[in-house]
Amino acid sequence: MTFPHDFQDFDDAARAVRRSVVKMSYQAQASHLASSLSCVDILIAALWGVMKVDLKNSSDPDRDRLILSKGHAAQALYASLAHRGFFSTELLSLYNTDGGVMSEHPGPKCLPGVEAATGSLGHGLSIGLGIALAARLQSRDYKVFVILGDGECNEGTVWEAALLASAQNLSNMCVIVDFNRLQGTGPSTEIMNLNPLGEKWSSFGWNTLNVDGHNIEKLTKAMNSIPANNKKPTAVIADTIKGKGVSFMENDNNWHYRIPTKEQVSDANHELGFK
Repeated sequence: MTFPHDFQDFDDAARAVRRSVVKMSYQAQASHLASSLSCVDILIAALWGVMKVDLKNSSDPDRDRLILSKGHAAQALYASLAHRGFFSTELLSLYNTDGGVMSEHPGPKCLPGVEAATGSLGHGLSIGLGIALAARLQSRDYKVFVILGDGECNEGTVWEAALLASAQNLSNMCVIVDFNRLQGTGPSTEIMNLNPLGEKWSSFGWNTLNVDGHNIEKLTKAMNSIPANNKKPTAVIADTIKGKGVSFMENDNNWHYRIPTKEQVSDANHELGFK
């Protein structure tokens, strides 16, 4: 694996992405910072370690697709795509600006690597399902990866799509659930009693794996396992920490909406290994 921008490894890339996410939140005065930080390692694993992409042709019909269904974490998606080389990191300064293409939730095809408009929770899996079915109809071998929030699993449309993907034997499809156990109004396991989440996906006919959502090598291995069973889609339940990487944000649900101060940005940069 070749790492652009002088990154030495996956973790180095993840720190750079987290730094950009914190900076973007501060500059744009935009919320959902902790939700973005929790899924950075998932995005790094997918974009660096798993997906078949052509940075010179992001619309290649044979490319693997990534759908960020939890669209409120758009900061993490934009920063990951930029650091991966889909577009210049300088564009990140335009996040959430008037007339800019990077809104707080992704717009359709707003930038290379952004496959769909998301953020109306519960719909990303259905979008990915349609794309995965299209691969079969067109005799293409690309894979579709969909990142869900755990709170998003409250939505009935998620489970309708899960049933159909299983019924259609879509082994080219992989869901990664960012299981940080917090959503906007409280603990996700209390609001809708998600546990045992992995067993629920298994009961819907999915090949299910549970992994440390901040161990990029294990995430990469799990996502690379598809199709582990040529008759089943794959669900990766990624155990994560909301606000991961910045100690004073970790597991503090106030950072679902809170915006960092200049001093907090400096503190976060220091923790991430930047001066």
